[in-house]
Amino acid sequence: MEKLYNDAKILIDRVIQANMPQAAVRNALKNHTFSGNIYLVAIGKAAWTMAHSAHEELGDKIKRGIVVTKYEHSMGDIPGMEIIEAGHPISDENTITGTKKAVEMAQGLGAEDELLFLISGGGSALFEEPLPGLTLADIVDVNQKLLACGADIVEMNMIRKRLSNVKAGRFAQICAPAKVFTVVLSDVLGDRLDSIASGPAAPDMSTVEDVMAVVKKYNLDLGDTVNGYLTKETPKALDNVKTVITGSVRILCTSAAEVAAELGYTPHLLCSEMNCEAREAGRIISAMAKQIDGGAYMFKRPCAIILGGETVVNLKGKGKGGRNQEMVLAAAEGIAGLDNLLVLSVGSDGTDGPTDAAGGIVDGSTARKLKEKGLKLRDILDNNDAYNGLAALDLLVKTGPTGTNVNDVSVILCK
Repeated sequence: MEKLYNDAKILIDRVIQANMPQAAVRNALKNHTFSGNIYLVAIGKAAWTMAHSAHEELGDKIKRGIVVTKYEHSMGDIPGMEIIEAGHPISDENTITGTKKAVEMAQGLGAEDELLFLISGGGSALFEEPLPGLTLADIVDVNQKLLACGADIVEMNMIRKRLSNVKAGRFAQICAPAKVFTVVLSDVLGDRLDSIASGPAAPDMSTVEDVMAVVKKYNLDLGDTVNGYLTKETPKALDNVKTVITGSVRILCTSAAEVAAELGYTPHLLCSEMNCEAREAGRIISAMAKQIDGGAYMFKRPCAIILGGETVVNLKGKGKGGRNQEMVLAAAEGIAGLDNLLVLSVGSDGTDGPTDAAGGIVDGSTARKLKEKGLKLRDILDNNDAYNGLAALDLLVKTGPTGTNVNDVSVILCK
């Protein structure tokens, strides 16, 4: 098993390195001709990396830059740019401060200017200015309810964007008459531009009817004040924006398949749009693992079964964890007793939920070892406490903030 774990760690490291945005950002910039003075706004978990790459390519052609990223995701100063670290997944006062600086800069742009807008996952929480009549407390309350109910990222962003002065294409409107060149690192399944970071520079595809359906689906009680904003329509067209997508979960999964093959495993890339509850995903993955152990015709040892996407956690307990950690711990229950096989799942950004872990790795002995420590796997899951369950066996994957963010990758690895 030691060789298997070493291969898993090599795979995780190489896949993340293959999906860093530096080269993609530089290529996007080389293929674009700027028409005037260049200003920069970068938002999201990969904002610093993307902004740094833009500076390496454009240098002092960038007149001024505002970078808003998650706490501990800045890697130092970038000449000519102001870097603000803020709250994620819940917005905070620094979020408002950073966004205000970006808005003020955008309001001063003219027809001779162009805004380079770098967007990565996490931008919904990190780039926020409530519409008049709403407060940060209103936004935080809504986000907490959305995170707890199990809504997926597209559903959450349908509601978030209707409460914001910068989401749903409104930031691009603020920039006018300046042109906006947007470079996007996608963390949304299907690469929906109106949902990535809640679409600050993209026309909104969702309707009031769609929003009301989400509210009804999850029986959300958002209060009369917030409900009043949900019935107002959003911008449906923008004429000053050009957008390039530079990375996605499909590329992440393809990288995993390539690395697995180099390590001597036959890769099977099954899905790059996994979108379900994390515990259910864990059960599905463990069922696949049993097929390998049973000698299913399409999965011959050694092999790597690869899935990508973004699951959700239905919060019921008060423990600590993230979707990748919960997924692998749920899988541990199903693969109990299987040999020469492990399951890993990590977030490409290096921070799974509100934790310092990217995800976790489990094998057929995990359930037994937890029991030997007096811990019940089912109780851990019921309390949404996967972080502490995995930590008890040193099974957390900790990469630190990676500088990229293109969803999650899960792998069944077996000899």
